[in-house]
Amino acid sequence: MFGSRRRIGPSTGILTVLALCQWTVKYKIDPGTDTTTEPRIRRGNVLAAVLAGSWRHCDAISSVTDRELSEIAPLLLKSGGAALGWWKIRNSDSRDSPAARQLHQAYRHHALRAAVQEREIKQIIAFLRFAGLEPLLGKGWAIARLYPKHGLRPYGDIDLYVRAEEYRAVDEALMSPDAPGGSVDLHKGAQELDDRSVDDLYDRSQLVSLGEVPVRILGPEDHLRLLCLHALRHGAWRPLWLCDIALAIESRNDNFDWDYFLSGDKRRSDWVACAIGLARQLLGVRVDDTPVAERAESLPHWFIPTVLRQWGQGQTPHGCRAAMENYLRHPAGILEALRVRWPNAIEATIGVRGPFNELPRLPFQIGDAILRTAKFLAQAPSSQRQ
Repeated sequence: MFGSRRRIGPSTGILTVLALCQWTVKYKIDPGTDTTTEPRIRRGNVLAAVLAGSWRHCDAISSVTDRELSEIAPLLLKSGGAALGWWKIRNSDSRDSPAARQLHQAYRHHALRAAVQEREIKQIIAFLRFAGLEPLLGKGWAIARLYPKHGLRPYGDIDLYVRAEEYRAVDEALMSPDAPGGSVDLHKGAQELDDRSVDDLYDRSQLVSLGEVPVRILGPEDHLRLLCLHALRHGAWRPLWLCDIALAIESRNDNFDWDYFLSGDKRRSDWVACAIGLARQLLGVRVDDTPVAERAESLPHWFIPTVLRQWGQGQTPHGCRAAMENYLRHPAGILEALRVRWPNAIEATIGVRGPFNELPRLPFQIGDAILRTAKFLAQAPSSQRQ
């Protein structure tokens, strides 16, 4: 969140922590008590109405007006949900509105981009396999392939997961002059799934065809768990991630192993059940026949408002901002810098490995922010100690 690898001295660290505490007192951020964001919740609800069921083959909406669509179109464009928004309204009365034309244009762009990215994936997988290396592919194309049309689910990096002992070989292969182009996010193991062995991930993986190239992807249980935990770790700020979860649930086979899906760390298993609950309550995914149905209907009171506020504000947590180290020698503006980096209640709970219960989230948010600040201070360069 604070994005830095620099080392600083104790006095600057104390200044940063004091500024953090001053900011939390000034803004009193707690999803259970903040009443200044109701317009965000309204916009978040409209956005959810547009995306509900958008991963299915046939759906149209009539409850969202042209004015509402115009209001949330920029949010869809910014969050990557524009193509799904178009898919949902393509047969509705709003399909010829100016906002709908924007969404349709985004869909066309994503469809063209998807063709390029699929070619990159085929080339990268074939190149690594020729070198005797077999990575697992997750997120991105692994879930985008299940949507009704190409381009409905845009993605950026190609997420590859490899065994720790193969990481260096894969990294060197991808850095070699002969490597094909493509933006690869290479993972040593899978952080969100480190409560199960990498061997288990490979044993349960699947080979699926991308044209003439077989691609090894995570098994459906591991992939759904990964999608849930990844969304929560980032505060569920992107509605597209809940659509992924919904699609993964509704497209699962009859032999989906729920016992294995919910195995491992018990707290994480509760987290993923809550992520499915978000998809159920906000987007209408069908979970009545699953073992998480009861938990999906009993989320903490702050859970859904947190997500709706995040969706309705349209602020991307990973947008371009000045690096935190810029404020170390020139602290003016540090309170605003902390504000835009302030973790939402879900992100903070995951950050401190807390439970999703009815307790106030402010202590979790302060704790997570302090932990991240401490990590930032520990990684800062020695040149900043002076």
